[in-house]
Amino acid sequence: MRKRYAAIGRKTRETDIRLRLLIEGRGEGRADTGIGFFNHMLAAFAKHGLFDLEVRARGDTEVDQHHLVEDVGIVLGSAFDKALGDKKGIARSGCFAFPMDETLSLVAVDFGGRAHLIFDARFGREFIGGMQSDLVKEFFAGFAQGARCNVAVRLLYEGNDHHKCEGIFKGFARACAQACTVRKRARAVLPSTKGVL
Repeated sequence: MRKRYAAIGRKTRETDIRLRLLIEGRGEGRADTGIGFFNHMLAAFAKHGLFDLEVRARGDTEVDQHHLVEDVGIVLGSAFDKALGDKKGIARSGCFAFPMDETLSLVAVDFGGRAHLIFDARFGREFIGGMQSDLVKEFFAGFAQGARCNVAVRLLYEGNDHHKCEGIFKGFARACAQACTVRKRARAVLPSTKGVL
């Protein structure tokens, strides 16, 4: 089976992003976004999904972090969309409940060709380690847009904001890994009754 890989670049007046993704990776993640906690979340995503991921991103953070975080989500989603190719044989959807100490998050994803986000999680602090907490939702909205996929995030148990966010990203990684898995009995089959994704 071919290795599923994508290299994506996106440059606007607000952001400049270069990203490389290997789905059949070893969990090696390197992120340089200028936002330490965001780098940590992207590295955790790579590690727990067993994806190889390199991200270099700069943006107009003197204005706000919004453009940068959202656009990284868009580019990462676009990389998955490109790397998955025609999507034949993939499981297409995945779901994972991830406990992180006192918190528990449930994350589901469906690479079905339609973009939609359901995000049911709240944070008590404005910043988590230097990252604006309200931008966690914007990252996943960007990913759903770029990957043309459904993403559902629900926080089942409250707790420390760092743990909540990290559990969400790790659960998202495991859900994406499930969805990208190739099912041997359906290797050449598109996972859709419509015949198109």
